[in-house]
Amino acid sequence: MKKVIYISIAFALMFNFISELFAQENYTDQLLVENLTISKEADVTDISMDVNFSNLKLNRNEMIIITPVIVSPEKDNKVELEPFTIIGKVRNKVLNRSYNSIGKVVLNYPEENKVVRRNGKDQSIQYTTSLPFEEWQRDAQLILKTEVIGCADCLDNEPDMLLSDRMLPERFVPEYSYKYIVPEVEGIKQRSETHSAHINFIVGESRLLLEYKNNKEVFIKVGQVINDFKIDKDLTISSFTITGYASPEATVQTNMLLSQQRAEGFAKYLADKYELPLNQFTVNWVGEDWEGLRKAVEASNYANKNQIIDIIDNVADLDVRETRIIALDNGVTYRKLYNQFYPPLRRIDYAINYVSRPFEVEEAAELIKTRPNLLSLNEMFLVANTFPEGSKEYNQVFEIAAKTFPESDIANINVAVQELRNNETDQAIARLGQFTDNPDALNLLGIAYANKELYDKAQEYLNQAIAKGNKGAEHNMQQLKRVLEDN
Repeated sequence: MKKVIYISIAFALMFNFISELFAQENYTDQLLVENLTISKEADVTDISMDVNFSNLKLNRNEMIIITPVIVSPEKDNKVELEPFTIIGKVRNKVLNRSYNSIGKVVLNYPEENKVVRRNGKDQSIQYTTSLPFEEWQRDAQLILKTEVIGCADCLDNEPDMLLSDRMLPERFVPEYSYKYIVPEVEGIKQRSETHSAHINFIVGESRLLLEYKNNKEVFIKVGQVINDFKIDKDLTISSFTITGYASPEATVQTNMLLSQQRAEGFAKYLADKYELPLNQFTVNWVGEDWEGLRKAVEASNYANKNQIIDIIDNVADLDVRETRIIALDNGVTYRKLYNQFYPPLRRIDYAINYVSRPFEVEEAAELIKTRPNLLSLNEMFLVANTFPEGSKEYNQVFEIAAKTFPESDIANINVAVQELRNNETDQAIARLGQFTDNPDALNLLGIAYANKELYDKAQEYLNQAIAKGNKGAEHNMQQLKRVLEDN
């Protein structure tokens, strides 16, 4: 009976020994990491944590070297940070000896990263470090690797402790606020269309001669224009503006009078011929058309065109200007100008001012293909919204609107919105540069420069938009600030 008892006791002792051997708790499991903070400031990644080892039961002859490690998911990037050590009492005495001995380990890092363990006491270490930021760190893991020194029966490898499965959030992607502007309804759609009548006059006269040179063709064309307007049920003629021009081959006074008489004669002709009230006509005259001459010379291949342009730009007295040009190369240049460029300058421009009627969306959808000038921006906007936003047809409507109303800030801002959405940033910047008095345009310019990573200019334009009361720009400035913080 006693033999059985002895055997049972021996077996129990052996079982306990084996259980303790295989069930020994890892030192890593006795550590508690608290207040872990990982942040990015400019080009630096900061890491701080409190490592609590109050529950650690460390053999007095052992020490633990704990190394934080950053490792990318693919394991192709890895950084071991500065380690810290928890040291048993006896091991600490060995380390503090002035001579080398068996088991002495040299720890070449700051004293604040070394702590002597007093088992049963509450202890912790505050760990902070920084390293240069690299993009791969965002989705990297932060782990603690533990190495035990002085332990004969410990496991060869302590398990790693995973502190963070992803160190930093993904790069901040801003959501800038910009949208299409809904144009206001245009109460009266007042429009104007300008045409030129290059009528041939006998030099020094103002009479309209229908059979002189090719005047018959000119007047037939004028008649077609007037009749098209008169029979068009979609519009109502409200007035005419007639402007007379002359070429500079006589005195300024003579040409001014000629341009007046020719314009007045043309207005009377239209009123009589097409039964139009004379009070619908406003008649203007400008005399010699030097601006038209300058454009023609600039576009020419004349060898001395810079000389001609210099005279036009810098001689204020128009009669003297003409004399200077006549004097060039003994009149050769003047004769060329007289024959080639002067005839088109003798013309009458006539603007037909009219009111276009309102159109339903279905009508507008057809007119925008052929006569978009009859529509308002609001009508075009309604047509655009019959298509899915961002579709080819949707975008085409806004492009037509900007071509029809090139000086409209709203039309161009709406095209710029779609250009930004299509990553056509440079086109948007060029377009918006004409409308820097508009806070919506300033807001879009801020976004455009932010997309190009020209952050100083982006802030400049957003600040201007904010100063003009643009609420979207306030949101966009906050988004930009987060981008700058992330960078």
